[in-house]
Amino acid sequence: MVKVALFVRLEAKIGKEKEVESFLLSGLPLVMDEPGTTVWFGIRLGPTTFGIFDAFSDDAGREAHLAGKVAAALMAKAGELFSEPPTIEKVDVLAAKLPS
Repeated sequence: MVKVALFVRLEAKIGKEKEVESFLLSGLPLVMDEPGTTVWFGIRLGPTTFGIFDAFSDDAGREAHLAGKVAAALMAKAGELFSEPPTIEKVDVLAAKLPS
């Protein structure tokens, strides 16, 4: 059962939208190796607005993810791809339906 999550909002620099999309697609294989990451979504919210939503069973899984490869890659690319620093929100999951 997931109990905690992260919501990350990303605003692409004009002209960098395809690169942000590619960056998010490249993140999936990295999180596949994270046993504490229960679900992970790279999402597009608008023409230049993207996001990541991921959920975890506990704070330890969330913190491991924040110290992992995707977070490191995100911070390394932030100045190149995004018009403002990524907004990372720690959230609590109140209800969820996941595949069994």
